[in-house]
Amino acid sequence: MKKLDDYRLLIKTKEYIPIMIGGMGVDISTPAMALEGARLGGIAHLSDALICAVSDRYLKTSYVKNRFAKNKASAHLNNKAFAQFDLQEVADATRNLVSSTMEKKKGPGDIFINLMEKLTMNNPRETLQARLIGALDGGIDGISLGAGLHLSSFDLMKDHPRFRDVKLGIIVSSQRALKLFLKRTARLKRYPDFIVVEGPLAGGHLGFGLDDWFKYDLKTITLEVMELLKNESLNIPVIPAGGIFTGSDAVNLIEAGASAVQVATRFTVTKESGLPDKAKQAYFEAKEEDIVVNLVSPTGYPMRMLTQSPCIGAGTKPNCESMGYILDREGDCSYIEAYRQAKEQQPDNISVKDKTCLCTQMRGYNTWTCGHLTSRLKETSQRADDGIYRQLTTEEVFNDYRYGTGQ
Repeated sequence: MKKLDDYRLLIKTKEYIPIMIGGMGVDISTPAMALEGARLGGIAHLSDALICAVSDRYLKTSYVKNRFAKNKASAHLNNKAFAQFDLQEVADATRNLVSSTMEKKKGPGDIFINLMEKLTMNNPRETLQARLIGALDGGIDGISLGAGLHLSSFDLMKDHPRFRDVKLGIIVSSQRALKLFLKRTARLKRYPDFIVVEGPLAGGHLGFGLDDWFKYDLKTITLEVMELLKNESLNIPVIPAGGIFTGSDAVNLIEAGASAVQVATRFTVTKESGLPDKAKQAYFEAKEEDIVVNLVSPTGYPMRMLTQSPCIGAGTKPNCESMGYILDREGDCSYIEAYRQAKEQQPDNISVKDKTCLCTQMRGYNTWTCGHLTSRLKETSQRADDGIYRQLTTEEVFNDYRYGTGQ
């Protein structure tokens, strides 16, 4: 029986074990996890979610504190257009987090960063460019462009000296999205070096509708993407993601023509994961019916999470003065209005049912996003007499994918 280790992924001229650990925010994909993935010969991601707050956590900077001090006098205003990010600070936070990780990198693999377009940060184009340039300056091996169409992202990097050499990829959920992206990048004569196809069973935000995600199939979308590339005479590695729980699952997709797989859910509960132990145990204990797709994210994207997530129904006061990563260019976020209405209805017991303050709740690890197959995590561990499930290491999970043949 074939194993994932029987194959190799080639991006540009570099060869990898065909395992890509997806970018999970906020700081679930820790530097420690990324370093392990690279050491083992695969590709592992950092995440740019709440990059300034993550910098404060690891590098002892004070971006969040200083941002609040700057904006607190205007905190009473419903519109948050005043709460602009300092672009140099955003670039510095990204560059320094990346460089501090890259300095420790060992082994034959690479470290990428997942950069999300939907983190609009009150100034979508300029803050995205600051993060892109910061990552490139920090020496990142590659960038995966996610949570959006990224039609202008290559333009934002085109003048950087590393633009042609760094490994750049796009995360899509349909052939149509990829077609739009390729049309734009063709103008620069700079195509992506890899394509991640994220299917409907992935964790977190989804590129599908709330009412129809279950009608789609990862393998079908992957084949459609490969057909498009063939018709365009483009030889670009395609990497499916979402619902790939075992090495055998991965082999089936590679046998169908994929170049590698991106996996994440099983790494959320590893020792290197940034999730607190309480959350990891909730993932292990989850039942199939505990996993839901809802619209509580103010981004407008459906999001898969555990129903036990503390963020659901919380009455958190908007914290845009210190955070504000979802603010649009007008200084608005759908959670602000949802909170205002909930406060008017029950000022002494505020509970926002239909939205969540994503920045604050994800920073506090209270938004328990998860993959569709999270209820199977208990199959991968042992439960001690005290009821606590053992956390595997990133290496153990990686090697189970690499060498495993079970279903």
